[in-house]
Amino acid sequence: MMKEQLNLTKDWDKTFPQSEKVNHSKVTFHNRYGITLAADMYVPKNAEGKLAAIAVSGPFGAVKEQASGLYAQTMAERGFLTIAFDPSFTGESGGTPRYVASPDINTEDFQAAVDFLSVQDMADPDKIGIIGICGWGGMALNAASIDTRIKATVASTMYDMSRVNAKGYFDSEDTEKARYEKRKALNAQRITDYKNGEYALAGGVADPLPEDAPFFVKDYYDYYKTDRGYHARSLNSNGGWNITSSLSFLNMPILQYSQEIRNAVLLIHGEKAHSCYFSRDAFKKLEGDNKELMIIPGAVHTDLYDRTDVIPFDKMTEFFKKYLV
Repeated sequence: MMKEQLNLTKDWDKTFPQSEKVNHSKVTFHNRYGITLAADMYVPKNAEGKLAAIAVSGPFGAVKEQASGLYAQTMAERGFLTIAFDPSFTGESGGTPRYVASPDINTEDFQAAVDFLSVQDMADPDKIGIIGICGWGGMALNAASIDTRIKATVASTMYDMSRVNAKGYFDSEDTEKARYEKRKALNAQRITDYKNGEYALAGGVADPLPEDAPFFVKDYYDYYKTDRGYHARSLNSNGGWNITSSLSFLNMPILQYSQEIRNAVLLIHGEKAHSCYFSRDAFKKLEGDNKELMIIPGAVHTDLYDRTDVIPFDKMTEFFKKYLV
C-alpha cells in the first residue's frame, strides 16, 4: 500500500515537558481507507520483552502534542509502550479534505492504531488497550464495540459527538424541527463550499471571549487559547473544523452496541464538567463486572486534559495492569 508522504516535525513542540524516563520517536501507520496517520511513540527506557501497549487520541479538535501526548508519555513512564496519534485529516496526519471528522473513519483510526501496535516487535498483540479523551472518548468506546482485540478501554472526560450534534448540549435541541434547521443550514453550506472550491471553517474556541460566554466555553478558552494548551496545529486553538463536519454525526449515532462490549471499560469524568452526563449515561448502558465509572470530585472538563494532579494515572495504571493480561 502506498503511504502518503507526511511532513513530520523533528522538534519537541509539545505543550508538556519531555520525560527523561522514556524514549520518543515519530511513527506512521495507515488505516483501511488508505489514510496515513502520524503518531508519537513512547517506550520506557530499558524496557525488556514484550510490553502491553496503549493507543491514545483526543480531545476532539486537539493534536497529539496536547493532552493525548501527555497521557501517552505518562503511561509509558509506567511501563507501557504507547502511541499518541493525530486522527485522519488533522494535525500531522494525512487525508483530504483537511479538518473533517467522521464517526466511521475516526473509529477506524483507533482500529488502525491497534493494527500498528499488533505488529510491533516490542508489543504484545494480546495486551492492547486504548485511551480516548473528550470526543475521542466516545470514538474509543465505539471502537471497543467493534474491535475484539482491544482488551481494555479508558474514556476520559468523554463526549458523545453524535448526541451533542443531533440533540444539542444537555439535549436542549432534541426535536425534529431543531434537527431540520441544522440540516437545512449545513446543506446550504455545502453549496457555498462547492461554489468556493474550499470548505469554510467553523472557527475554533471564541477569541476574544464574549462576556456572556457559558462556563464551559471559558473552560475551553483557558486551555486552547492560552500558553497552557495552545498549539499551532490544533483546530480548537485556531480555525476549527469544517462547518459541514457535523453532517454525518446528525445521521449516524455511535455507541449503538456498546452494551455488547465484553472487554474492560473505565470511564473517567470530572464531577463539575458540563459534559459529565455523557459518561454517566454511557456507563448505564454498559454490561458486565469489568466496567467502571470514576467521578473526580470538583473537576471540570479540561482538568482531565493536563492537570496531572487531577488525572487519575494511578487508577488507569492499575486498570490496564489488571486487564491487559
